[in-house]
Amino acid sequence: MSQKIAAQDDRTDRENEISISESLSEESKRQRDSIDNVGAFGARTGESDLIFFQGILPEINGTIRGSEPIDDQIEMCLDRLELMLENRTASLADVMKVEIQLADADAAAAVDSAYKSRFDDVAFPPRTVVGVCSLPGGAAVQLDVIAAEE
Repeated sequence: MSQKIAAQDDRTDRENEISISESLSEESKRQRDSIDNVGAFGARTGESDLIFFQGILPEINGTIRGSEPIDDQIEMCLDRLELMLENRTASLADVMKVEIQLADADAAAAVDSAYKSRFDDVAFPPRTVVGVCSLPGGAAVQLDVIAAEE
């Protein structure tokens, strides 16, 4: 009896594996062409109503401005985010979640100020602030953002 149950469990596991793998979309795993990013970050992924932006750094004309004050770096990141959203006919009102990575966790107060001023006319999207050891180009801040096209 236990062998029959074990065989049935094995078959169910295989069926679950098949149905799960067949439901995964290969297309949603690829990187798409968009604004060039520095480093190993894609600009967005997938075919859906969600837009993913990762590795948004404080850069101007392809140069990361890691020596600028943290307030300026955050503003540069938010400026780039707005441009990226505009390229997708979206706006800050479409942002659903923001992850902010800081090389200095004590800079969170500067993030609060910039965040409040930029999202002042829309509902604040949820955010996570994470301290990291270092960021590309000596940057003090980097953003990962999820937005939704509606």
